[in-house]
Amino acid sequence: MPTASQVSDSTSTVLATVLQLHQVTKQYHQQTVPAIDQVSLQLHQGELLALLGPSGCGKTTLLRTIAGFETPERGWIELAQQPVCGQGATVPPERRDVGIVFQDYALFPHLCVFDNVSFGLKHLSRHRRLSNNQIQTSVKEAIHLVGLAGFERRYPHELSGGQQQRVALARALAPRPSLVLLDEPFSNLDVQVRLYLRQEVRSILKGVGASGIFVTHDQQEALAIADTVAVMRAGRIEQLGSPEEIYEQPASKFIADFVTQANFIQAHRSAEGWQTILGLVDDSMVQPTDQGSGSLMLRQEELHLESVDTNETALVICDREFLGREYKYTIVHPTEGKLQARTPARFDVGQSVKIMIKPHPASLRVFI
Repeated sequence: MPTASQVSDSTSTVLATVLQLHQVTKQYHQQTVPAIDQVSLQLHQGELLALLGPSGCGKTTLLRTIAGFETPERGWIELAQQPVCGQGATVPPERRDVGIVFQDYALFPHLCVFDNVSFGLKHLSRHRRLSNNQIQTSVKEAIHLVGLAGFERRYPHELSGGQQQRVALARALAPRPSLVLLDEPFSNLDVQVRLYLRQEVRSILKGVGASGIFVTHDQQEALAIADTVAVMRAGRIEQLGSPEEIYEQPASKFIADFVTQANFIQAHRSAEGWQTILGLVDDSMVQPTDQGSGSLMLRQEELHLESVDTNETALVICDREFLGREYKYTIVHPTEGKLQARTPARFDVGQSVKIMIKPHPASLRVFI
């Protein structure tokens, strides 16, 4: 399995390793299978990694294990090239040099923005690693970094959801940790704020050169923010790659279905190409394979719709969803079931259409 560093650009080879996991396994007593199972990965300075997967796949457990809230039964973890778990080391969460942004923000309602952000720095002051003046400066810098200058004396109930999320991020960044962990940080926000803030958070983390790992079940969010995406299933990393690699070259039918919401139709190889119920697909459009038949993956944007007169071969649009710049249509095929297509063209529900496959060269895959 490739590491996060191997799927980053070539400059990552000269950057320091911030995080390394080796064969990390965590199993709860009530479970018959591990919550995380032999997970290995590596993260370099400044990289953003998304842990993507459906509910129950182990992504939050993995994040909590990196943070130190869970102890694995096997494997080891290094932060900033220092062992924090396994290899004879057990470092508690507060000493792992990790900043954490929780799903519910976890702000103290009785503390103002300034005091919430400074809370994480207090233990450094008690251990004489930071003076009070240094804490004041760090807090002001963090609040300014997330765009909340002038809000220092406001309380959480006086802030919007997006502003509360910024406070949580400022608190995580104030100690300048080696790694920032974000547990579904945008799930409690409305759509417009979520779309805006996720790019803001990426810009902020990139601006300070921070390394980050964030958990999400939102495919678009992972592809938009991360440098590297780890798709998880049943406690394992099923594929680790750049957003483009995950989308264009899914390693399994599960990933093709979960990440791209692709259609699958039966295909059989012949001398002319791949025979399908939607027509012949040229062999040059399919990634090389030794298989003679299987499920052909068709992304929604690779299905082209054309209006036709009603006849015995026509298909009927049964649902339409307006997405802003395009529509998503659902068409029921008598043998292949529901097929979904995305296109800017407008059709009406109940309208008869024909479907043509229009992929890019070598963009399609066949799965068993």
